[in-house]
Amino acid sequence: MTPAPVIRLHPDDSVLIARASLPPGMAVADGVTTAERIPAGHKVAIKPIATGEPIRRYGQIIGFATQPIAPGQHVHTQNCGMGDFAKDYAFGVDVKPTPNFDLPATFDGIRRPDGRVATRNYIGILTSVNCSAHVAGLVADVFKKNPFTGDNPLADFPNVDGVVALTHKTGCGMTQDEPLALLRRTLGGYARHVNFAAVVVLGLGCEVNQIGGLMQEQKLAGRLRAMDIQEVGGTRKTVEAGIAFVKEALTDANKVKREPVPASELVVALQCGGSDGYSGVSANPALGAASDLVVRHGGTVILSETPETYGAEHLLTRRAVSREVGEKLVSLMRWWEEYTAREGAEMNANPSPGNKAGGLTTILEKSLGAMAKAGSTNLVDVLHYAEPVAKRGFVFMDTPGYDPVAATGQVAGGANLVCFTTGRGSVFGCKPAPSIKLATNTPMYKRMEDDMDVNCGTILDGEETVQQCGERIFDLILKTASGKPTKSESFDFGGAEFAPWTLGATM
Repeated sequence: MTPAPVIRLHPDDSVLIARASLPPGMAVADGVTTAERIPAGHKVAIKPIATGEPIRRYGQIIGFATQPIAPGQHVHTQNCGMGDFAKDYAFGVDVKPTPNFDLPATFDGIRRPDGRVATRNYIGILTSVNCSAHVAGLVADVFKKNPFTGDNPLADFPNVDGVVALTHKTGCGMTQDEPLALLRRTLGGYARHVNFAAVVVLGLGCEVNQIGGLMQEQKLAGRLRAMDIQEVGGTRKTVEAGIAFVKEALTDANKVKREPVPASELVVALQCGGSDGYSGVSANPALGAASDLVVRHGGTVILSETPETYGAEHLLTRRAVSREVGEKLVSLMRWWEEYTAREGAEMNANPSPGNKAGGLTTILEKSLGAMAKAGSTNLVDVLHYAEPVAKRGFVFMDTPGYDPVAATGQVAGGANLVCFTTGRGSVFGCKPAPSIKLATNTPMYKRMEDDMDVNCGTILDGEETVQQCGERIFDLILKTASGKPTKSESFDFGGAEFAPWTLGATM
């Protein structure tokens, strides 16, 4: 059966979503025909909307009419804008027991000596400062696999997934308070990450972010090797010492074996980037269904991107297990309002131009679709950027909306796998955690099939339900955690995307 040309998401909605590009004069509802062309993924009004009246999608307010809108008209930036409205936080009113499975699913993971479970087995090269970034890259390049020629310097170490240099643009010329503490918390999270078998950190020697201070503050003594270029004797000697460290670490790292472990050991970062009007209809709800399965099997999912939850936070506070947890989320929203105002920006600067081209009009609309990734289980904790995840279930971590920065914080917090939805076609990886890419629509999936792991456009095409697609995603999560390479891993994505959140002045 051919799906209807439009999608109705809620009985109270004043707009419908175009399943494909709609020509003028097409019937979309009783007594309503399109007054103009409606691009795929965009909105068409199905009732008169007066100036200043709320516009609803998902049964929620996504904006306010900036001029009268007639039924059949295209609803987008030309006639829909932001506005203030009261939110009922209703802390905890929707909290309910999460039914767990009697026989939890398993995957083949790597059990570390301390009991934690890895999904990948990397050797990491971290940098305390940008000044040591090139040297770190020179070390990693010696062991780099070539995804196009098949050359593999690690062929004798089949249980090692790679050697990765994670470099950044800061570490000096920065204030020694919150910006430094945040950078160190991020680096500390990566140094401790379960997917690293061994880690070396390279510094220059004179930077603000002294390696000794990093190790002391993050309690990293004994967990990683440290080298300062100035102390070792320059570039060549440091590269030689770094190569020697990796060669020494490879033998032990290769001794690991995968074994069946419960799905409760999964810590899944939820991301979306290059979103479109379909994100909140297909891929995000499907990932939400998979998230519920992860949590029901005892695992953890991390929703982030605070500016892309703005306007929908009142739906999450209703699921908070305590008023304290809910109020932590609300306080993050207030911080972001103050932060953007201080910087001369506004929360509605997000969506991006690509998001808008794909049909998203306001941050309210984007947020309501983005939060669907977290499914329906209780919100058990709210964390600051790169804080260690300590509770199982659905947790929220404060991050910017910019995908590399957000995912870096989630992985620093302990995520051992990333699920990333995209409508426009983001290409992304996040070493040392594998990244699964979920396409919102079939045309983009077919266009970028080398980069996309799952086509969620099947929901729009009427081929499967959100729940069925979610089960398919959950199955792939288990296979990926067991070692199946993702599309982004086949292209060796994940090193350049390391991007700690930079706060404060550059001095």
